[in-house]
Amino acid sequence: MTEETIERKNRIVMKLLHYFITEKNYSPIILQGIENEIWLENLEEDYRIVRLVSSYVHNDEQMEFDVFKTKRILKKIKAKTLSFRMNVLSLFVDLGENVHLDQFDVFDSVRVEEEKDLLQNDLLKKSFPDLSRKLVYTEEGMQLFLKITNDINQHNQSDAKKAEDVFQPKVPTITYTLIALNVFIYFFGVLLGASDKIIASFGMYAPAIRFGEYYRLLTAMFVHGGVFHLLFNCYALYVIGSQLEGFLGKVKYLIVYLFGGFMGSLLSMIFQGHTISVGASGAIFGLMGSLLYFGYHYRVYLGNVIKSQIVPLIVLNLAIGFMMSGIDNFAHIGGLIGGTLMTISVGIKYKSTTFERVNGAIVTILFLAFLLYMAFCYHV
Repeated sequence: MTEETIERKNRIVMKLLHYFITEKNYSPIILQGIENEIWLENLEEDYRIVRLVSSYVHNDEQMEFDVFKTKRILKKIKAKTLSFRMNVLSLFVDLGENVHLDQFDVFDSVRVEEEKDLLQNDLLKKSFPDLSRKLVYTEEGMQLFLKITNDINQHNQSDAKKAEDVFQPKVPTITYTLIALNVFIYFFGVLLGASDKIIASFGMYAPAIRFGEYYRLLTAMFVHGGVFHLLFNCYALYVIGSQLEGFLGKVKYLIVYLFGGFMGSLLSMIFQGHTISVGASGAIFGLMGSLLYFGYHYRVYLGNVIKSQIVPLIVLNLAIGFMMSGIDNFAHIGGLIGGTLMTISVGIKYKSTTFERVNGAIVTILFLAFLLYMAFCYHV
């Protein structure tokens, strides 16, 4: 292979790296034991994985091994990122003439010998319509290398700052305030000997709500039936809320909490009939749903946490609710759905698009309207 050929292929790889990282927000994946390949990942794109393969693939047998290797690596990436679908685009810059790509349709692959192959390929023009325009540079040689390197470094630094902004520890003042409010209301009732009266006056009780006491849909989440009930919910609120408040921001966090509790009360109102229901667990399940949605968007950072902690916690608590009497699992389910929908509506910092938030708001309003109808009209 001549120096001119090597220079041409290196230039193509550099330009593609610059495009996918700085224009399409792909991030490099660190893979052990993989040489002459660059794997890029963006879980928000149709092609979640883009491979830049500069190693020489001589014939179909080597290509078959490449497909096998790619499948094995993808299996690990899917498990880490909780992805069921993982479209892959492979760009080969050193592919032998004896390789017949049309025989390997497992992954989309493109042979790139010249830059014109990128500009003329129908698959690339459809998936990345701005590619032809973005590959045009005025710089050449070392100036091109310095520009691309500098741009990529700046982009990576920007991404690092965004992640630091989201994940850096913050004082969870809203969580502390909610815990304090729950504790105050409970012991206020205990000290005055009015615990039962507070439950009867402010708990979720469907007939009273339909009679006009709508405030119960919110106040029920601040009333508890016993000290162990209070301690369990406050501990769960502290563990989940102190993290999620920092991830979402205080205003969004409070909106999600209150809406999750409200939706939990509505679903409980529909199914619990004449039973009084109290407690913050519906709102806390709303936080669990919110954390699950947040974790999905940041699954590159939290993939293992979602599988090992968040999902098992939700499943376990729902299972306990179904197996034990005296637990309002409908409030839990309503809170879980409500918290998730509201988080989609208010958005995840640096991740959610306007399109996602608008769709989330529409679905949230429709679901809320449905529950209101079921709670106040359908039962009649």
